[in-house]
Amino acid sequence: MEKHHKFSIWYVLIGIWVVLIIQNYIASTYAVQTIPYSQFLNYLKANQVVEIAISENQIQGKMKIDSEEKKFKTVRVDPELSKMLEQYHVIFKGQIESTFLRDIFSWIFPLIIFVGIWYFLMKRMSGQQAGFMTLGKNKARIYMENELNVTFDDVAGVDEAKQELVEVIDFLKTPDKFTDLGGKIPKGILLVGPPGTGKTLLARAVAGESGVPFFSLSGSEFVEMFVGLGAARVRDLFVQAKQKAPCIIFIDELDALGKARGVGGMGGHDEREQTLNQLLVEMDGFDPKVGVILMAATNRPEILDPALLRPGRFDRHVLVDRPDKIGRMEILKVHLKQVKAADTINIERLAEMTPGMVGADLANLVNEAALLAVRRNQKEVGMPDFEEAVERIIAGLEKKNRLINIKEREIVAHHEIGHALVALSLPGTDPVQKISIIPRGIAALGYTMQVPTEDRFLMKKSELLNRIATLLGGRAAEEIIFGDISTGAHNDLSRATDTAKSMVKEYGMSSKVGQVYFAHEKRLGLLGIGAVESHDYSEATAEMIDREIQEIIANEYSRALEILKSREDILKKGAQLLLEKEKIEGNELQALMHDS
Repeated sequence: MEKHHKFSIWYVLIGIWVVLIIQNYIASTYAVQTIPYSQFLNYLKANQVVEIAISENQIQGKMKIDSEEKKFKTVRVDPELSKMLEQYHVIFKGQIESTFLRDIFSWIFPLIIFVGIWYFLMKRMSGQQAGFMTLGKNKARIYMENELNVTFDDVAGVDEAKQELVEVIDFLKTPDKFTDLGGKIPKGILLVGPPGTGKTLLARAVAGESGVPFFSLSGSEFVEMFVGLGAARVRDLFVQAKQKAPCIIFIDELDALGKARGVGGMGGHDEREQTLNQLLVEMDGFDPKVGVILMAATNRPEILDPALLRPGRFDRHVLVDRPDKIGRMEILKVHLKQVKAADTINIERLAEMTPGMVGADLANLVNEAALLAVRRNQKEVGMPDFEEAVERIIAGLEKKNRLINIKEREIVAHHEIGHALVALSLPGTDPVQKISIIPRGIAALGYTMQVPTEDRFLMKKSELLNRIATLLGGRAAEEIIFGDISTGAHNDLSRATDTAKSMVKEYGMSSKVGQVYFAHEKRLGLLGIGAVESHDYSEATAEMIDREIQEIIANEYSRALEILKSREDILKKGAQLLLEKEKIEGNELQALMHDS
């Protein structure tokens, strides 16, 4: 990687300082004393002149004073000097004065230093100008085949996506197998999935398995404030890719570049749209037999321009979804190789505790568990470290030093036991694993942790209603025990309302509203600023939807009240136990229910 040194004024000052030192040294070494001609005659008569060199107008030589030789010079006056020199037996000769060495050290050498400084400055300025002139060059990071050490062994939990991409690897390794039959590999492959599922890692693994160069860049790196630069970078990218074919071009976050045209812009000629148009042209123009495969990743395929998704461009879509339980187990095995884990680690149990987590979440989980083990001065990472890491990721960091008064602790304890009791009393709810009143995160004063026993992809109406009742159980407990309610249920109310709204507007689970879909995506406002939720139903229908949502919430709150009133003694005992221990397991509350 080329390093650019920042120019400093100290370079100039140091250069001047070096020149002055050199000149001072030259002046002291080659110092010649200028004396009057009469004084020269006196030295000559006193036999102190050793030798001289005579030019047309000047006499220069050496004289010996107090056993020390000194150089001197004087202006020639006496034309009969040679006779006098012979009289005193002084060696003399005629000589043309040469100032070559003195000129080199006094003038030429300092000039070289200043020319060097000037050249350095000009080079920097030309480099900056060259940087400006190369704005149209692409910013892709190019990884050659010997620099990629990622293979499919490093990617777990996305077996279906890997199978889809094996065909691409075969084409890059043995293209003749496809071309002989007249087959064509897809020009573009779009990896679609939630953030953190491993789309970028999967693309790198394809290049690593294929053994071909890998061009990696983000969609936002194409777009600049200067009009035309993005299109120039697209052209340059494809030119370089054709030179290194077969290869893979990978564009991460394609939605930054490929957003649907005509949405949220000032017109049809802005920089982003020109860049997108150039990308479409390049994808149409290159021959798939060359061996250049374009891959891209996005987690927002719904906002991409339809022209990008038509056959002949990004015509193969590969879903990289959230892993299921088996996928999470495989991902955990990959990450556990990087830490010193205890033999007692139950990977299946960890996979059950982490529903909905993607690869990035699981990598963070393993790292958090390792940090907790180091904090406790352990030799290896144990199962308790992973369990606490799960709680930390879900609920936040424990804040045992946060002081809460006794009254508020009682409210929080009854609130959390209310959630747990309702969950344990209703069928189809997730099992309660842990109840805590230790503050966590930013605002959570306590939490009830429910862990599903298996991955769920469908929810029945009764299960959604039970979930709403469980969320409202905390507030219902406060009302029963204290005859008043607190602000602690604000997050519960938000989640319960969202669930009820989805039941009415999306899932058609309301008998009054009917089997109609009323949820519409939010659209960008004027000039792409803000978001406006538009609907195509009447105000009367909107009022009916609102009433139905309110009715669902009210009915489930009444159910929660009935359940807790019938088990008020267990509610009080469970809250008292929680106040004493601050954290209890779900089976401890179940034991209280069975004893009663």
